[in-house]
Amino acid sequence: MTAWTNEELDQIGNAEELEIAPRQPNGALRKPLPVWVVRVGDSLYIRSYRGRAGAWFRAAQATREGRIRVGGAEKDVLFIEETDPAINDHIDAAYRVKYRNSPYVTPMVTAEARATTLRMMPHIRSPGD
Repeated sequence: MTAWTNEELDQIGNAEELEIAPRQPNGALRKPLPVWVVRVGDSLYIRSYRGRAGAWFRAAQATREGRIRVGGAEKDVLFIEETDPAINDHIDAAYRVKYRNSPYVTPMVTAEARATTLRMMPHIRSPGD
């Protein structure tokens, strides 16, 4: 695993949303779809609006790999479940601040959505992966 660059943190963290394409067990990428993203410190987080029923979340949870696209840039990523309540409190606050004018922010900070919190880390794929 590698760390995000400051430029990546700024670009991804400041984006209104990103496109996420979890990797399938056969290595192919699922069709990309938009999700909200928040930055807390030097970490980037996403959640499923539909909770654990969200198809993209189930796919990301199964393989723990995918690709994100934001602002024309693409990056392979690993998905790591975030279960620490204190960190999730900070993530809730980041959602409330960043998306404060959206009616969808309230569902994004429910227990159901919190249970789908994924931290994204850059992933360097080996040739043939």
